[in-house]
Amino acid sequence: MYQQMIFVNLATRDLDAAKKFFTGLGYTANAQFSDETTASFPLSDTIVVMLHTHPKYAEFTQKQIVDSTTSSEVLLALSAESREKVDELVEKAVAAGGSLTGDTRDYGFMYGRAFDDLDGHTWEVVWMDPAAVEG
Repeated sequence: MYQQMIFVNLATRDLDAAKKFFTGLGYTANAQFSDETTASFPLSDTIVVMLHTHPKYAEFTQKQIVDSTTSSEVLLALSAESREKVDELVEKAVAAGGSLTGDTRDYGFMYGRAFDDLDGHTWEVVWMDPAAVEG
């Protein structure tokens, strides 16, 4: 079966700092698709974050690039394999310079926390009990 991929393209004010941040989360840049204007970070086999300088990002859109520290353009959510992995990734994000955002959500069958990266993009990390997913 074909595995559809998603490429999350984000504008960053400081590409070097953003690369250091994602490296601090435990991800490795794909040098083949990275240069002085873009950094490619595969998060899984089907999810790739593309970090672009503002001038590079502007090549892909006619719209104004929002200030993601004061405006929300997207909420990004990543699944995690356990509650502990949720906490681990959020703690790595804070240690790498990100900030906690929102409240911890614990519904028993679902657990989530969120952080903002260095550019203010909000990332939610969520675990859901597989039994609850199956119905």
